[in-house]
Amino acid sequence: MNIGEIAKRAGVSRSTVSYALSGKRSVSEETRRKIQQVIDELGYRPNASARALANGRTSTIGLVFPPAGAHYTGMQLDFIGSVVEAAAAYDYDVLLSPSGVDSDRSFQRLLAERRVDGAILMEIRLRDDRVDHLVAENFPAVCIGRTAHPDSDWWVGLDHTALVEACVHHLADLGHHRVAFVNRPEHLLRSGYESAHRGLDGFTKAAAERGLTVRTYSCGDDAPSGQACLERILHDDPATTALVTLNEAALGGLYRGLAVAGRHVPRDFSVTGVVASRWAETVTPQLTAADVPAEQMGRLAVELLVERLGHPDTAPRHHLLAPPISLRASTGPVHPRTGSDS
Repeated sequence: MNIGEIAKRAGVSRSTVSYALSGKRSVSEETRRKIQQVIDELGYRPNASARALANGRTSTIGLVFPPAGAHYTGMQLDFIGSVVEAAAAYDYDVLLSPSGVDSDRSFQRLLAERRVDGAILMEIRLRDDRVDHLVAENFPAVCIGRTAHPDSDWWVGLDHTALVEACVHHLADLGHHRVAFVNRPEHLLRSGYESAHRGLDGFTKAAAERGLTVRTYSCGDDAPSGQACLERILHDDPATTALVTLNEAALGGLYRGLAVAGRHVPRDFSVTGVVASRWAETVTPQLTAADVPAEQMGRLAVELLVERLGHPDTAPRHHLLAPPISLRASTGPVHPRTGSDS
């Protein structure tokens, strides 16, 4: 069924049907009712591409995410799901577009062909050429994370610096003096991955304030890498009694490494970090952590993008979130036998 058949049955021109559907020109109420009656009888649904040509909108949001290595982390999947759900509430579809070394052509097509009305960018780098390109193209977008100069951008972010600082202070208050930091993979640090750098800054700052002996580690996003990293930690400094991590995908491996080493959590070793709550609750004992509000972040990102699309001249807005640490069961006071200077 097409516009021509609707026009024939309603006794009007094709252009009148097009105007009635797009709202580009006024159509009398009587004519509009006649056209709508035919549409209802025929069960007509306008083609999305035709609708986009008619009103300049695709009713689609692009979600630009990094290509997976072996897999996506639970936090990434939670966020993708929350964006899709929030967009549906505004009657938007979501088009997923990978962006990375081997997949930037997808991102370029997304912009050049105007397949979407706006975009949400995940995994922001401190210096991010994708953000620069969107600004140059005047393309509506919202970032998940902050560049080094975020004042002119629309974004939703976690205050990784403050969250990791809070984790370090929590451990120091429990009497821990030798603490390790388990970060994301080395290649993400080299690329300027925002949360990894800001988290490292928070760890370094808080450790210096509390006079702690610390070591920092990059770790792959998987359990075997987590176990190998824990082995390195205990090899480098067997007196280490606690760690802070940003790497939820390695969490199971970190726990396994402690079990293999005969370190009981939290009696012999405390673990904390910045992790999505449902992943913090899958390990035993459950992880004391600053819970990443992935669902809230996805909803806020969609709300900001819808606001930007509806009001293009609005000044840039953002949300910086700093959830409190949820005390669970993975941290405790230094045990006299493991705390070398307690």
